[in-house]
Amino acid sequence: MPEINEIIGGYKLRTLIHQAQYTKVYEVVEPRSNRHFAMKLIDIPSDHKEFEPQKQMLLNEAEIGKKMKHDNVVNISAVGKTSKVPYFVMEYFPAGSIRVRLMSKEPKEKQFLVDKGKDIFRQVATGLAYMNASGYVHCDIKPDNILVNSLGQAKIIDFAISKPVKKGFFAKLFHRAGKPQGTPSYMSPEQINDELLDGRADIYCYGAMLYEIVCGRPPFRGANTNELLKKHLVEKPPPPQSWNPELTDDFSNYVLKLLAKKKDERPRNFHEILMALKDLRVYKVTGGKGKAPAAG
Repeated sequence: MPEINEIIGGYKLRTLIHQAQYTKVYEVVEPRSNRHFAMKLIDIPSDHKEFEPQKQMLLNEAEIGKKMKHDNVVNISAVGKTSKVPYFVMEYFPAGSIRVRLMSKEPKEKQFLVDKGKDIFRQVATGLAYMNASGYVHCDIKPDNILVNSLGQAKIIDFAISKPVKKGFFAKLFHRAGKPQGTPSYMSPEQINDELLDGRADIYCYGAMLYEIVCGRPPFRGANTNELLKKHLVEKPPPPQSWNPELTDDFSNYVLKLLAKKKDERPRNFHEILMALKDLRVYKVTGGKGKAPAAG
């Protein structure tokens, strides 16, 4: 596998930023321009065919990411392959994910999400409105996939399981349900049932993420994946106020609306959500700021 200072596709590897089960992300520099980027590549042997699905997910992420041109969606600028290992290059955004701040033991990190929360919610909704309008459903909105820097600027990442929106009679006729894709704590009922998806699936995931940010815990927990998925299908989550009494009634109720089981009962799109956010106060105290929730 690649080593620090190695040149790949004209980019020099500098620092390992993130490592997952099948991928690595490096900070890289383009020597000619001295510009910094991030590079994501598959961290598996090139001759192992059983890992072909992981390669296809990376290529899917690259294909969709290259089409995204928005301040709140990370942009992918180049795609390549070395030693039969695919990679892509994206803008370098030195920031941690919302998950990192939620898991931090530093009170100031959680308070940051309180102070900047409403603006972060707005930015993510803006990025998703753009992505849905471009004809794609992200399918995996969660704290891990939202980067936020020290100024509170937010960017959506990871399009590995994103899908084009398919509409109409023939789309329904030829759709065949398969294995659901997503992260169980945030999956919409229609994702779990592997139905045709539109932007309202992202609205559910977005609602589950907001719930966790303001409550310190996701809307549902289960002893196993099947139990957790069943709760998304049939149970109503406790009102966010039951975990964080600092929240306003209006905001708590709106998060529950985002988490409606039937997609027709959610907001129609993220433009509606953006309009609602203008008038919603998240916290009861003056100025819309409250206390960070305790981790649940």
